[in-house]
Amino acid sequence: MKKSALISVAVLASASALLLAGCSSGSGGNSTSASGKTRACVILPDAVSSPRWENGDRPALQKAITDAGFQADIQNAQGDTSKYATIADQQLNKGCGVMLLVDYNGAGVTVAKKAKAQGIPVIAYDRPIKGADYYVSFDNEKVGELQGQSIVDALKAEGKDPASAKVVYMGGDPTDGNAKMFHDGAVKIMSAAGIKPAAEPPGIWDADKSATNFEQALTSLGGKVDAVWVANDTNASGVISVLDKNGLTVPVTGQDASTAGLQNVLLGKQTSTVYKPYQDEAKAASDLAITLLKGKKPTGITQKVDGVPFIAETPQLITAKDVQKVIDDGNAKASDICTGAVAAACTKYGVH
Repeated sequence: MKKSALISVAVLASASALLLAGCSSGSGGNSTSASGKTRACVILPDAVSSPRWENGDRPALQKAITDAGFQADIQNAQGDTSKYATIADQQLNKGCGVMLLVDYNGAGVTVAKKAKAQGIPVIAYDRPIKGADYYVSFDNEKVGELQGQSIVDALKAEGKDPASAKVVYMGGDPTDGNAKMFHDGAVKIMSAAGIKPAAEPPGIWDADKSATNFEQALTSLGGKVDAVWVANDTNASGVISVLDKNGLTVPVTGQDASTAGLQNVLLGKQTSTVYKPYQDEAKAASDLAITLLKGKKPTGITQKVDGVPFIAETPQLITAKDVQKVIDDGNAKASDICTGAVAAACTKYGVH
């Protein structure tokens, strides 16, 4: 073969290689590549609002997705919307077959829009996200209803008329779509019993800020309060610190069945917590993600929230007599709960 012919062949080969490379990259980064389609991209919101994200959800999602033969890229935004966006861009550049997002201060909305522009299905996990394809969570209005009923029942047990009781409302961060559902569910029950908020500081997911907000509310009420509806255990711990300082013990609600929350329940400082076994939620979400990664269309989802197909798990109310259930499920340890002053309460309620 002549030298000129050899050069022509080499040029053609190089051109073909470039053409093939260009075809494989796609206009949306690597999201359409074979490796991208096998990746579940997950963003958790923080490690402060609840210990569940890192201690429960991360390992459960990781195991389920990888056991099914897919890759799991799970990262935590650490309460930073800028970091949330950066993580999402990095994940999308590497390629995702599905995105599973826990919203943080609305950051999930922009990410969902970017993912859908690349043809990537989006699962809103635990918190609703506008524009998501699916929503997996607990029945969050039911969570509020359980909390509201707990307040009503506790007031009646103390011989107090709910309609005349001074009840302070301590909600969650309004940028979290679930916070409104907790609030609405609780208010539905409490208002039906005649309860009106004696004070209602701005909602937040932060124990220290909740303590400050509640202390100001308590001062405005002359130091008198009959009950406090609190959206979760973290906020409840802040409220209880103020009640303790003022020598008060009143009905207080919570949510998450955290170790601190369960301790407060056993000590009688918190009337109840709402238990949401993360395993139930993580299984439903990972099953859905795996179905989508396999290129299949999910079936049997009949419930919707704002038009988005919704898989709703059932929450459970936990009082002192129910704490052992959380331990039996593997979502708390007696060795962590039954310490110091709580040990006697554990013996009283059979917690082991």
